[in-house]
Amino acid sequence: MKISVYIIAFNEADKIRDCINSALWADEIIVADSNSTDGTTEIAESLGAKVVHIPFDGYGNLRNKAISYCTKDWILSLDSDERCTEAVRDEILSLIKVTSIDIFKIPRKNYFMGKWIKHSGWYPNYRQPQLFRAGKMSYDSKPVHEGYISHSDKKIGTIKNNIWQFPFKNTEEVIYKANRYSTLGVSKLQDTGINGGVLKGFIHGMWAFTKHYIFKLGFLDGGVGFVIAFGNFEGTFYRYIKLMEEQKNWTTPAVNPIYKSNK
Repeated sequence: MKISVYIIAFNEADKIRDCINSALWADEIIVADSNSTDGTTEIAESLGAKVVHIPFDGYGNLRNKAISYCTKDWILSLDSDERCTEAVRDEILSLIKVTSIDIFKIPRKNYFMGKWIKHSGWYPNYRQPQLFRAGKMSYDSKPVHEGYISHSDKKIGTIKNNIWQFPFKNTEEVIYKANRYSTLGVSKLQDTGINGGVLKGFIHGMWAFTKHYIFKLGFLDGGVGFVIAFGNFEGTFYRYIKLMEEQKNWTTPAVNPIYKSNK
């Protein structure tokens, strides 16, 4: 059994080297690059990865196109801020030789602001299943927080060991991702038929903050837990504000030419 690793990336020159280095044990590494301009492509190719350029049209479509370039029996999905570990490598290589299960989730251990996060909904946390037999999983076309579609009649398994994730290198990236993801999330809200608004954004934002800081025990992570919860507030709040902007379609008042007065 052979395995492909695919990595999605856009301007990830600071992260792509470590990500690829953590996957050099795979039989094939595909980097789905959405036309980076910071040297991501060159770094990936220098490490032996195959780079395919895919224009960004939402994360779901991007992942499906990346899968189409994978040629091996199994596929492992890594994002550029994720790192495979030796323990996960060994578990995967042993597993795919004997398992009858087609799809597996992998727990992630997150590092942020100088510490490993133990709460805040970040440990252990999962995204879509990351290990699957070729042809047994795809993604829906949602632009962000895309879902997965199982093409297997078997239950989904879970890897025991953790991969590492470094979601934000600094506060600027927290703000950037909150802005980017809130913009991409507008179309998801539009599909539900709801309206945006300041109060609605505040209420949903406060729920996002409370969920991560209180119910997911973010307060036990100290100041870092507050930053994580506040980042979730911002992303949620601005999503509803941006939806309101789309729906209202405000324009500035027209200004007629103003000439010199004869008075």
